[in-house]
Amino acid sequence: MKLLILTQYFPPETGAPQNRLFELAIRLKAKGVDVEILTAMPNYPKMEIFEAYKGKSYIEEELHGLKIYRSRIFVSKSKGIFKRLLNYFSFVVTSYWRGRKLGNYDYILCESPPLFLGYSATRLAKKLKAKLIFNVSDLWPESAEKLDLVRNRTFLKLAYNLEAKLYSKSYLVTGQTQGIVDSISTRFPNKKVYWLPNGVDIAKYNPQEVFKSGFRKKYGISETDLVLFYGGIIGHAQGLELILNAAREFTEQPVKFVLLGSGPEKDKLLSMQKELNLKNVIFAEPVGRNEMGGIIKEIDISLIPLRKLDLFLGAIPSKIFEILAMEKPILLGVDGEARDLFIDSGDAGWYFEPENVIDLTEKISHIITHTEEIKIKGMNGRNYVSKHFNRETIVNKFYNYLIDLEKAS
Repeated sequence: MKLLILTQYFPPETGAPQNRLFELAIRLKAKGVDVEILTAMPNYPKMEIFEAYKGKSYIEEELHGLKIYRSRIFVSKSKGIFKRLLNYFSFVVTSYWRGRKLGNYDYILCESPPLFLGYSATRLAKKLKAKLIFNVSDLWPESAEKLDLVRNRTFLKLAYNLEAKLYSKSYLVTGQTQGIVDSISTRFPNKKVYWLPNGVDIAKYNPQEVFKSGFRKKYGISETDLVLFYGGIIGHAQGLELILNAAREFTEQPVKFVLLGSGPEKDKLLSMQKELNLKNVIFAEPVGRNEMGGIIKEIDISLIPLRKLDLFLGAIPSKIFEILAMEKPILLGVDGEARDLFIDSGDAGWYFEPENVIDLTEKISHIITHTEEIKIKGMNGRNYVSKHFNRETIVNKFYNYLIDLEKAS
């Protein structure tokens, strides 16, 4: 079996899709699949081409035995819609022109979003005689519309039409959450849709391992401070001003709120922190994926909020898996599928109503007076993801599913 993964995002960049696709690729390769990657010059999250790749149009390299083909991409620090679209479509064009020179494949797996990469994927699938697997990690353009990031009705109509066209041309559609799978299956009942969830490398994220971090020391956090940690994109969907408003209630207590990452809302939150004089809020710089285990080991609880939208009832933030594998509980502000899995079934933390600062502060106050629950819920979390979201098991099931499809065809 020969597979080409087409994605705008891949290591050495850091982030959820980068890590997930890398882990999928190396595990499929270990099972004997000939896996190659077609991706962009690394630039995320700073939107600046990494130094080693500057000035290059195309490059071939290897990473952990994976053959990687990289092509040019336009990058800009501008948050404007025109520059963002130019970023997406530049890679649509260059990925096709690079990919069309490759050999034939059995499958092309295209990561969405960005949805527009499907233009390149469908044409490459035809050119390279491959079956298209369209992997949906976020329902786009639905999420952009409901987050009020895109308002132009004509553009939205075109995007929804493109979504439908890409699904129709796909041999298989895979969804990262049950909510995504259910949405696509309901709207396109004749399409094969498979749940390909995110997960965690249980062996790598092991709390018994010795991790060198020095995270608390670096940011002046006492060993006796209770650390409530957010790590990830500092964007619109998360509604992170909630954390700063909650922090106002704990300025006289040994509690620190740490936000690690970058994104379009970071400058606004930094201004808010300064305006409110929140010395118990710390903004930490993004780190590489190999450093996260050590940082997680030094925190107490992971804060995971999203805005209160029906769209997120089927969302599972990817950061949950590594956090729980490290026996750290979550304080979850996401209703729906994530709450059902990790709070109601897994008993791996506490739930607060999304965007409800009163509920969040009440939960934090409860934790401060019931600190014994932290360890118990942390242990519950590792047990739960080990059983249900082990990457090795997930990839084995996906591989066997593809084999069964081939036999049936």
